[in-house]
Amino acid sequence: MRRSTRKTWVAVAGAASVALLATACGGGSDDAAGDEGSDGQITLTISTFNQFGYEDLLKQYEEENPNIKIEHNKFGKSDDAKEQFQTALGAGSGLADVVGVEVDWLPQMIQYSDQFTDLSSDSVDGRWNKWTTDQATTPGGELLGYPTDIGPEAIAYRADLFAAAGLPTDREAVAELFGGDDATWDDFFAVGDQFMAAGTGPAFFDSADALAQGMINQVEVPFEDPDSGEIIALDNPEIRDIYDTILSHEDQSAGLKQWETDWTNAFQSNGFAVALAPAWFLGNIEGNSAGVEGWDIANVFPGGGGNWGGSFLAVPTMSKHPEEAKALADWLTAPEQQLAAFAVNGNFPSQIEAQQSDELQGMTREFFNDAPTGQIYTDRAAAISVAPFKGENYFTIRTGLSDAFNRVDVDKSMTPDESWKGFEDAVAAIG
Repeated sequence: MRRSTRKTWVAVAGAASVALLATACGGGSDDAAGDEGSDGQITLTISTFNQFGYEDLLKQYEEENPNIKIEHNKFGKSDDAKEQFQTALGAGSGLADVVGVEVDWLPQMIQYSDQFTDLSSDSVDGRWNKWTTDQATTPGGELLGYPTDIGPEAIAYRADLFAAAGLPTDREAVAELFGGDDATWDDFFAVGDQFMAAGTGPAFFDSADALAQGMINQVEVPFEDPDSGEIIALDNPEIRDIYDTILSHEDQSAGLKQWETDWTNAFQSNGFAVALAPAWFLGNIEGNSAGVEGWDIANVFPGGGGNWGGSFLAVPTMSKHPEEAKALADWLTAPEQQLAAFAVNGNFPSQIEAQQSDELQGMTREFFNDAPTGQIYTDRAAAISVAPFKGENYFTIRTGLSDAFNRVDVDKSMTPDESWKGFEDAVAAIG
């Protein structure tokens, strides 16, 4: 199947709302922000989404660099940030001096490599694991983004809801319940059967599509052939097996769509007992569960390990102060700052030095029953064995598959077979 082109993405971006561009790019390089003031002070803009944990760090940077003022444009959801990102690229203006980029955007971003500063240098060489930087490196060797964090996955669970269902509550016992070092997805759903059989009310897990992401993260080549670019998603038996397996356990799902209001509210209403938990997700659980007790983290994951997400900081060439922007991105992704972000929101460091630090190993998280999060996520990072190939159509195909899951799990508007046909149509529409 023919691959989509850079031209296609520009057209999509250009069709996006002008109003969105005008509002969402607040602080962009073409605004007054980014100009040098009469006192010589430079204003840098940075855009992020969800929880990067940068609020205090940006204040610290301003204090240490009095010639720099920083304006932070924070999007609530990555989808909103990506829409503005695409729109600004299509327009050729409106990106911040430093842009937070989700890992799934990188295949498309590399098509626009001429619009981003090459961040490679001797000072950052060897900072990260190669598999991390490979994702943001062009075929010509240009590094388009500094990795901020990676997303090793564990299982977060409500110990109080497990107790009500007669299941173990201690985090080590829960890890064994899920299969320990040999945990499988069959083990995961078997625990779900035990939980649901107790009939205590809450669902076992939050979202079918969230489970799908956890499973896709373990597939080396999910959607596109790395060599030819051919879309193979519909012919890949691993993808259809993930779809069928999860939806055959729909009775365990709360039927929620992640990041929507009903999903957020469910944290306050005992809506579900378990969620796949990449490290960066801890801040979301804690933020949505204010006043709720019982969350804990088990050092286990079905299939061994998996990496969900992770982000990068890029510097667009449209920045009026690329050197200062590069310096800010460098500082924010240095080991000390990555450890500070982990302490605030759980964003697991991408830097090797930070990952190996004693400070990280000693970190705990009070909200999660004082779980040793530093040690747990270090172990989960070591278990990662697959970095899925993501071609230029990854985001579009993944969105089509999400829609297929949600039509069954959330909307209840189609049977699994009917909704798979919709996924086939979505893939065919890529061209």
